[in-house]
Amino acid sequence: MELQRKMIFAQRGKEFLEFRREQIIKLINEYWKKYHLQQKGFFSLFKKLMLLLNETYKEMGKKNFNIISSISKIRLEPKFILKYVKKAGIIIPHIEYELIQERHLPAYSFEISSHYLDDLIVLLKKFIEQIMRTAEVEDIMLKFAFNFKKIDRRINALKNIIIPNLQSDIKTIKDILEEIEREEYVRLKITKEKIHLG
Repeated sequence: MELQRKMIFAQRGKEFLEFRREQIIKLINEYWKKYHLQQKGFFSLFKKLMLLLNETYKEMGKKNFNIISSISKIRLEPKFILKYVKKAGIIIPHIEYELIQERHLPAYSFEISSHYLDDLIVLLKKFIEQIMRTAEVEDIMLKFAFNFKKIDRRINALKNIIIPNLQSDIKTIKDILEEIEREEYVRLKITKEKIHLG
């Protein structure tokens, strides 16, 4: 009786885990598309950024660019907020990012700086945002893959080890009970025959 309850529980657990596995597969497919779009956007933005940086270096020189870069660091303060959201039973991160600027005027004069510099700064802000979004989706994909692997292992353990062992134990107990029942029947029959003969 106890083994049958365990068997029913194991089968229900297997069905639930299969449902969860399907849910995770659906989410992996959904995020896989997002990941490819994020990656494509990341590499496109990276290429534009490098070309713009190269043009800025050509016009200003690396030394002047580094000086302006050092001054700009002082004026900008990044603010990150990390939140966690639960999706399909899996905790996934969500990063909120803001770049707080002390003054709205740039830390450089327009005379000695390249006209590409303003575009470069705007593009860098977008690039940082793109890096975070890509990393966020990558982390989500890794967590989904890890959970998929874990659930798949559990399903295989239930399907290949636990449920067959329970079925084997139930069959063994049924066979033993049937054997005892037959022996009892034979004893009763022999006892009845002895009583009728006796």
